Amino acid sequence: NAALAHYSPSNGSSRKLSTSEMYLFDTGGQYLDGTTDITRTVHWGQPTPLQKEAYTRVLMGNIDLSRLVFPSNTAGRTVESFARRALWDVGLNYGHGTGHGIGNFLSVHEWPVGFQSNNVPLAAGMFTSIEPGYYQDGEFGIRIEDVALVVEAQTEKPFLTFEVVSLVPYDRSLIDLSLLSLEQIQYLNSYYKRIRERVGPELQRQQLEEAYKWLQESTKP
Repeated sequence: NAALAHYSPSNGSSRKLSTSEMYLFDTGGQYLDGTTDITRTVHWGQPTPLQKEAYTRVLMGNIDLSRLVFPSNTAGRTVESFARRALWDVGLNYGHGTGHGIGNFLSVHEWPVGFQSNNVPLAAGMFTSIEPGYYQDGEFGIRIEDVALVVEAQTEKPFLTFEVVSLVPYDRSLIDLSLLSLEQIQYLNSYYKRIRERVGPELQRQQLEEAYKWLQESTKP
């Protein structure tokens, strides 16, 4: 059902889950100090070569846009192709927006921030999602969505970049490391280190040992 980018379940379309297919979890919650919107795609069995390559290329697009450094007052539509480039390289694409503004305990999809033509230029302090995907009709869907804060880059002139604030590992079984560049692997390792340092102690504080063990396994370099 995740082959549909935005799917609404019904009694007529529900079916049993199995370990032989991909699952897309579009999750979120609203808290007094903010709103989350995080999507992860997983496979609990043996992914096909196409599934693995498509997932990896979606991840590459997520990383490439997340680590991008760009001039101040740049509109989101100007840089959103960085999220699609790895897919475009092999003739793949996705049919939804690359991201949207996220309110602080307000709307999950909040204008005017985002990556489409009618969005305002990006500025420090804005929160946006970064969510490339790929959908194979009738077979599977992939989306990797993180919440990112626009921040000032460490450059001589005033440029911007993103700080990903979602701290959730990606599915290791779906990543084809041979497709990733050294810079993309370094980004992943830095991201995983941050997850361990920030989420690990909180899981231990709450005595969630099973979750802590899963986190350690999922964030190995």
